[in-house]
Amino acid sequence: MRSSSLIEAIGETPLVELPSFSPKPGVRIFAKLEGNNPTGSVKDRIARAMVQAALDDGSLDASRTILEPTSGNTGISLAMITSRLGYRFTAVMPDNVSPERSELLRAYGAEIISSPGEEGSNGSIAMAKQIVAKDPSYLMLFQYGNAANPGAHYATTGPEIIRDLPEITHFVAGLGTGGTLMGTGRALKEYNPKIEIIAAVPEPDDRIQGLRSLEEGFVPPILDLSMLDARSMVSGEESFRGTAELLRREGVFAGVSSGAVLAAALRLAGRVDNANIVCLFADGGWKYLSTGLWTRTYDDLKESVEGKIWW
Repeated sequence: MRSSSLIEAIGETPLVELPSFSPKPGVRIFAKLEGNNPTGSVKDRIARAMVQAALDDGSLDASRTILEPTSGNTGISLAMITSRLGYRFTAVMPDNVSPERSELLRAYGAEIISSPGEEGSNGSIAMAKQIVAKDPSYLMLFQYGNAANPGAHYATTGPEIIRDLPEITHFVAGLGTGGTLMGTGRALKEYNPKIEIIAAVPEPDDRIQGLRSLEEGFVPPILDLSMLDARSMVSGEESFRGTAELLRREGVFAGVSSGAVLAAALRLAGRVDNANIVCLFADGGWKYLSTGLWTRTYDDLKESVEGKIWW
């Protein structure tokens, strides 16, 4: 598909069947490969929508710097888009994310303010709010509460899935900001109210890069739990093994949260006799190469990344 710019190339990602994971003939599992977006993640969709909304309402101009709390992907997407449009961007990010993320942000010209890694994304949010309160030259788009976040998925992700798989019965995605589940889920429910929306979430006291446990105390304002048909709890080990199996069995090189989404989908697939399940894989595996995820055992990996990357 021809695009007039890299920003215009966001979206229209592939929907690929994963036949080796189907547990029975009547159950088919598909992957929406968001790693095929320009910066390698689903966050390109919301970054474009949030920046455009800020330009439309006049809150963003040349005098202001966008500042956003992020675990990496949203920041990288915003860094790319702001660099293309000529605006400044600063990311507030845990200091223990994979080095690929920090390097990509700096490559796009972003500044980074580090928050304590042990506090995860909640610590980044708190720090970003403090910075913005003291300095009005910063503009925080706040992906967790910005209506343009689910709006992007309602306008693009949902319609793409409906077009490519009209017979979809279930949609499974990781719970991060809630935007993917809310926006895509609303579009799917309007198309067919019988489609079930399932969130993959970390088990209590476990961490999976890019996913959020509501038990940590912060519920994103854009999240409406009544729209979810189920929440499926996944362990860090399940996520790791699922990510590794995706590459081994289907050649899909995806990020850590994709293994969690796959695990939730497989749990669902074992309970139903006929279904067309769509899994949204939020990013590609490139930003996780330094972890050794695909070449080490889970126990070795967990020990080697302790204090370096939060799960």
